[in-house]
Amino acid sequence: KGRPTASHHLNWKYSYFDPEQLTAAHKTLPFGTKLKVRLGPKSVIVVITDRGPFVKGRHLDLSRKAFSKLAHTDAGILKVKVEVIK
Repeated sequence: KGRPTASHHLNWKYSYFDPEQLTAAHKTLPFGTKLKVRLGPKSVIVVITDRGPFVKGRHLDLSRKAFSKLAHTDAGILKVKVEVIK
């Protein structure tokens, strides 16, 4: 298990960060919110499980697995389209 997520008090399967899960961090969206994240023709559905990012100009942090569905993990920062689906 990785470090506890900000949602660990909910005692659910995403209580600990796992880079191999399709998860993301957002500053204000409720925990459990599902997002469709798109980059061109590629997309991935993620669940908000943590708070962040706390870097100016960034709005969403994706897990390594979620990021890899959109681009090579060495790509760095991406401009993506995000849609709340649930």
